[in-house]
Amino acid sequence: MRSHKMTKGLEKAPHRSLMHALGMTREEISRPLIGVVNSANEIVPGHINLDKISAAVKAGIRSAGGNPVEFSTIAVCDGLAMNHQGMSFSLPSRELIADSVEIMACAHPFDALVLIPNCDKVVPGMLMAMLRINIPALIVSGGPMLAGEFKGEPVDLISVFEGVGKVKSGKMTEEELAELEENACPGCGSCSGMFTANSMNCLSEAIGLALPGNGTIPAVSSARIRLAKTAGMKVMELLEKNIRPRDIITTKSIANAVAVDMALGCSTNTVLHLPAIFAEAELDLSLEIFDVMSRKTPNLCRLSPAGPHHLQDLHRAGGVSAIVSELSRKNIFDLNALTVTGNSWGENLKEINARVRDYHVIRPIDDPYSAHGGIAILKGNLAPSGAVVKQSAVALEMMSRNGPARVFEGEEEAVEAILAGRINKGDIVVIRNEGPKGGPGMREMLTPTSTIAGMGLDKHVALITDGRFSGGTRGAAIGHVSPEAAEGGMIALVREGDEIQIDIFNGLLNLNVPQAELEKRQKDLKPFQKEIKSSFLRRYSRQAGSAATGAAYTE
Repeated sequence: MRSHKMTKGLEKAPHRSLMHALGMTREEISRPLIGVVNSANEIVPGHINLDKISAAVKAGIRSAGGNPVEFSTIAVCDGLAMNHQGMSFSLPSRELIADSVEIMACAHPFDALVLIPNCDKVVPGMLMAMLRINIPALIVSGGPMLAGEFKGEPVDLISVFEGVGKVKSGKMTEEELAELEENACPGCGSCSGMFTANSMNCLSEAIGLALPGNGTIPAVSSARIRLAKTAGMKVMELLEKNIRPRDIITTKSIANAVAVDMALGCSTNTVLHLPAIFAEAELDLSLEIFDVMSRKTPNLCRLSPAGPHHLQDLHRAGGVSAIVSELSRKNIFDLNALTVTGNSWGENLKEINARVRDYHVIRPIDDPYSAHGGIAILKGNLAPSGAVVKQSAVALEMMSRNGPARVFEGEEEAVEAILAGRINKGDIVVIRNEGPKGGPGMREMLTPTSTIAGMGLDKHVALITDGRFSGGTRGAAIGHVSPEAAEGGMIALVREGDEIQIDIFNGLLNLNVPQAELEKRQKDLKPFQKEIKSSFLRRYSRQAGSAATGAAYTE
């Protein structure tokens, strides 16, 4: 066992002395040492219940003969960080989380790990660390929040973001918005739609590194505590059988992950996180794979913001296992893939009798919402390396559109124009210098998209950015435009009034400006200079890779 490096032998007496200082008995020191990686804090609603999840995990580990030792990581709430400098730190936190887990798990050689994330960047950060360290490990999240209720209808955080636009357009009073904000987020858990956190927790399950139910069991359910205890016991089995993350993550896992992504209509942020995760296992996941799988995988779910359902509805309908069962009917999902249960996906489905329990929430594969998946990859002269859109949340009339560019150097400038009523029907809002390097940190644009939706313009106005969008975004919101403006990408050459072509049906994104004029603009281009006061963000800006490859650190 790895922990013997600091617990066995005469020369390790000083090490054992330090462990005695922790209150450990000799018998505990002799047991397998299991790291419990907890991202709990008191500022992220999705993480305020993780102390209970951690306690349950440790109970499971002890019952199976292990010695659990907890350590922590940071966690950012994207909702609270939105629309100010804080959002610049969200995506970079993913790299810090992965690094911090690696540091702790290698400086103190744990035999195995149970990792407890919940919200947006913590899940991929911990998955990256698992694959990098490659010791027996699994993830168990804190679970999704329940939907709130307002005027007899289910609501969530996005309802509040869109409420701001409704107030500005006279569709809602400030008093109604105040009532809505008190009811939209009723308790702990990751926000209740198919936003980034829930997308990644569901995909953790799909790729086999989390137990069945991880993505959908509500945070407030006792089943979530039982799942955590089971995770603690299961990691001891993984240790005994020496099943490691890279035994589970294979080329089969890539196609499986993207298939479930497309069927569920997950956040576009998965296109950033999955490549970065699989890269840690030395596996390549390109944008082309998303495009190929989107064309062969039907979209079976329309959860908020794409539709009326929430994670509790998906769980009631059978969860991720039901999605996998439905996809397997058309051989879109490889059931031979191994999971942290120690069994294949096919064996798991039989054991839990997986099936769709509500075809209103999970459509039959023969009668999907659409024949193509929830995410589309766009290319063209405006995005030669690619751009991403959540097509399942785009109104039909916005799937193909030409319009004039309204150009803004950053999110705040765009939001000011939208709230001031300076954006007209038919406009295409371009927000640039928000990419991984130029942002820096590739901020989410939930405020402008939700404001546009709240003002009733989501069927008339498109947004394009080299930044990214929240999983809660709906409408023709096209992000991850690569190369980004800070790297001299075509988006840096767009001028006010230029015609832009959007054709999601055919995967096209073009700037309709003569080539000679574009070449002249390229020669005259003066990079937009943004003052970066944070030394951390300056380092990130230098190291961040392209959004087209996951925006992970480059060597």
